[in-house]
Amino acid sequence: QVQLVESGGGLVQAGGSLRLSCAASGKIFSINAMAWYRQAPGKQRELVATITSGGSTNYADSVKGRFTISRDNAKNTVYLQMNSLKPEDTAVYYCNAACIYASGSSLRSGDYWGQGTQVTVSS
Repeated sequence: QVQLVESGGGLVQAGGSLRLSCAASGKIFSINAMAWYRQAPGKQRELVATITSGGSTNYADSVKGRFTISRDNAKNTVYLQMNSLKPEDTAVYYCNAACIYASGSSLRSGDYWGQGTQVTVSS
């Protein structure tokens, strides 16, 4: 019903920047909160940043002041601007969206994940 496709990952040196994008598609009626998570090898998936439909944001302490989450509601897209990257930011980054979508003649809600994009920061 809803698909999330991420892009923008890659290899960057410490101190560099990357911008991740995640576009949602399908029979979307509206999207509530959107978020970015990450999972490093051998570690649990952790929340990086969230943004509400109204634009309110929250960040993990480890990325505050370096990462910025934003969204374009007209494009059903969420972004993550990552600056001053550190080797410890290396992980697979996943986007998440809480969506209301059309199913037949009804509206339903669901929580969807992207496939993940690798971010590697070299020292």
